Amino acid sequence: MGSRLNIAAPADFVLARDVCSYGYFRLAPDRWDPITKTLATVLGLADGPASCTIAQSEPGRVSVIFERTLSRVEQATARAQISRMLRLHESEADLAAFHAVDPRWASSGRGRIFRSPTLFQDMIRTVTSCNVTWSGTVGMNERLCQVLGKGGAFPTAHRMARTRPGTLRGRCRVGYRDSRMIELAKMFVRGAIDESWLEDNTVADDEIYRFLLTLPGIGPYAASNMMQLLGRYAMLAVDSETLSHGRKTLGFEGEDTAVIKAVQAHYEPFGAHRFRSYWFEKWCVYEEAEGPAHAWPPKSDSTAGKQKGVPTKKPRQRRGGSKSA
Repeated sequence: MGSRLNIAAPADFVLARDVCSYGYFRLAPDRWDPITKTLATVLGLADGPASCTIAQSEPGRVSVIFERTLSRVEQATARAQISRMLRLHESEADLAAFHAVDPRWASSGRGRIFRSPTLFQDMIRTVTSCNVTWSGTVGMNERLCQVLGKGGAFPTAHRMARTRPGTLRGRCRVGYRDSRMIELAKMFVRGAIDESWLEDNTVADDEIYRFLLTLPGIGPYAASNMMQLLGRYAMLAVDSETLSHGRKTLGFEGEDTAVIKAVQAHYEPFGAHRFRSYWFEKWCVYEEAEGPAHAWPPKSDSTAGKQKGVPTKKPRQRRGGSKSA
């Protein structure tokens, strides 16, 4: 019998809503079960991969059941990784501040946006989402876990740093991203990317954004997306879906640059919460078309490689970023 952890959560946290709030919940090794309303995943821990199932049986608590026994050190790491995924550090007061600026989401409680258990995984997932269809992103992440990950876990920075570009390109089919992903991994290994500094709220957003743009494979779109994954919501991650949202949902017309400018101005009043307001507008459009995200079938049940409710196309980008950003 494996370990079981109980993790305190904010009283307003709802697992189904807050996990199924961003497309990364559809990427390997994560798997949402719409029947049991649980999230299965594999964490990379000190003694090896650890498969687990995350559930919520009552307000204010998340329970995690592992298939193997974890050491105390591993338990601490698992708590930190799961808390990061679910953004459990974002308090009721944090969300109240967002809802005060944009009260449209107060009744639903939307505010937390799902992310990965580690910064490295978020960064690689972001690189694999640039200049590719969504089904291509899904495939790349599945193959990364199958080829490089132990026991189905997402590959560690140390493992990817030792990988040959040909393996990433040939077996994982990451295309031109191969050497860039390896260089990112090497930067994590040698400590050139400092997660504590990136998440330090005393550091200005502009300084963080400028640093992200210096990283291999990270252009304007990817850097902006990384900002929200770091809990910095003041910037919009502009891509082809932004143009589509601006035209179809917000009714803006004109050339791409004019639409983007209009979209940026539209979200300006939401200040430090711009991305949240923008993202939940988009997410609701997906759910209006496909139903609630927590009820979407597993990836294997989707047809024609299309993932329900998430963008299926990304724009052409330079260094992993969007030309329109």
